[in-house]
Amino acid sequence: MPEQRVIRNYVDRPDSYTVESYLASGGYSALRKALGMTPGEITDAVKKSGLRGRGGAGFPAGIKWSFIPPDSKKPVYLCCNADESEPGSFKDREILEKDPHQMIEGIIIACYAIRSHKAYIYIRGEMPYGARRIQQAIEEAYEHGYLGKNILLSGFDLDMKLYIGAGAYICGEETGLLESIEGKKGEPRPKPPFPAQVGLFGCPTIVNNVETLACVPHIINNGADWFASIGTPRNTGTKIFGLSGHINNPGLYELPLGINLLELIEEYGGGIPGGRKIKAVSPGGSSSAVFSADELDIAMDFDTVAAAGSMLGTAGVTVMDETVSMIKVAQNLAHFYRDESCGQCVQCREGTWWLEKILREIDEGKGSIEYLDIMLDACSQMRGTTICALADGCAMPIESIVRKFRDEFEEHIKRGHS
Repeated sequence: MPEQRVIRNYVDRPDSYTVESYLASGGYSALRKALGMTPGEITDAVKKSGLRGRGGAGFPAGIKWSFIPPDSKKPVYLCCNADESEPGSFKDREILEKDPHQMIEGIIIACYAIRSHKAYIYIRGEMPYGARRIQQAIEEAYEHGYLGKNILLSGFDLDMKLYIGAGAYICGEETGLLESIEGKKGEPRPKPPFPAQVGLFGCPTIVNNVETLACVPHIINNGADWFASIGTPRNTGTKIFGLSGHINNPGLYELPLGINLLELIEEYGGGIPGGRKIKAVSPGGSSSAVFSADELDIAMDFDTVAAAGSMLGTAGVTVMDETVSMIKVAQNLAHFYRDESCGQCVQCREGTWWLEKILREIDEGKGSIEYLDIMLDACSQMRGTTICALADGCAMPIESIVRKFRDEFEEHIKRGHS
């Protein structure tokens, strides 16, 4: 069964990143249509479509837009979160490098809907190729009248700026991103107030993911009902799944939300190399609780995965075969989150450090059985107790690994060596 491509429809063209190629495939027609609608009609269409944020949380995009005060006396900003840093996630990079105008068109329409006249694209510092493509696309959009003053003679003005981050994972969190754009240390802010009320430079701000914004032109062109007909009733549209790890055909696959995880791995990913068995799967990037081999017959949508104790997240699916040491997996995760913690919350700063230390000692044959319950206790104290979700992102996968593969930990501890 082929992919159901919407966003990835033209990425295989060698010149897909140029404005000429985008226009040839019908690009910016959604913008022309949107400028003939009222901002409220656009927001209502996105609400009706059921589009949920593709950056991890899955919050309804149209509802998020409606949080902007309609009578704001302050400027309104839109920030596109292109700080894709989640291990296992690489979907946004393709859009940035191969079809940037699709995202830019979505940004312009979203700005018109929320009455914003200034947009920022915040891109990860380790994506210089994508940054060059985005900057070129912004310049082309200005040259063709899609950005700047009086866009397409509509009376709507919009300026757009690319902001290149310095590589901190924490800046993928929306308020950490805003702090970085303001020239401050990239640290998340306490919420409330939420960015829609007090965001960039203290003004109402919407932060949307690259893939989320890339969906918007298709909703405007094809209608909310069309988008809502794809996927499941509460999880509409297609989703770009990133398959990596021990898989024969790693890569990106755009499929309706609700596809079965086993089908995704076997039919699209081509199964496991060498006929080996699956041991574990991370379904939504490194921050998601892992599934064991007997938990893979599950629909890949936000609600079903959450009900199973994990999260769809970025839909970065990492497959681990039977040769993998889950102790080393947990240790690598703890090291990453300890290294990327901004340090302002004690539970995160200390919790990630202690988890890494304990896992390293277990791996080196210096651990004891008591360490396992100490880790579980640390994870429970980290979850839901910090300003942002980084601590949860560390605790969730490690707790799931310890619980589901406890026998492996106990056997390793009893052997007393790596």
